[in-house]
Amino acid sequence: MKKSILGSLLILLSAFTLAQSPIGTWKTIDDETGKAKSHVKISENKDGNLEGVVSEILTVHKDAKCTKCSGAKKDQPIQGMTIFWDMKKDGSEWSGGKILDPNSGKEYKCILRLKDKDTLEIRGFVGISLLGRTQTWHRVK
Repeated sequence: MKKSILGSLLILLSAFTLAQSPIGTWKTIDDETGKAKSHVKISENKDGNLEGVVSEILTVHKDAKCTKCSGAKKDQPIQGMTIFWDMKKDGSEWSGGKILDPNSGKEYKCILRLKDKDTLEIRGFVGISLLGRTQTWHRVK
């Protein structure tokens, strides 16, 4: 009896943990138009940190390239590109990594925070978190 109760509790705890994770696919929204822009797949890398890859572009520019990027990402297709990386769990948020704005080619410090299981807030900033902007992404079901 005790084993079945313990097993049930472990299953519930696992389900709760997965529901409280940003791992999955998210729909990004264009700040200016309010329309869906892309899908970003968030996964855990071999170091246990989160990274996000553009899995699908939802606008007419499906073959868009990162013309303003520098280094290895210069002129590379945005679809399939890693746009944030090295995000480490820090209490109720993930931080310590960077996020790339493919439109400007600029990289920013980043914080990810789950507002609820289907809403993710991403804050990109320079220097301190107060100097930045927040986007809201929605989980793709």
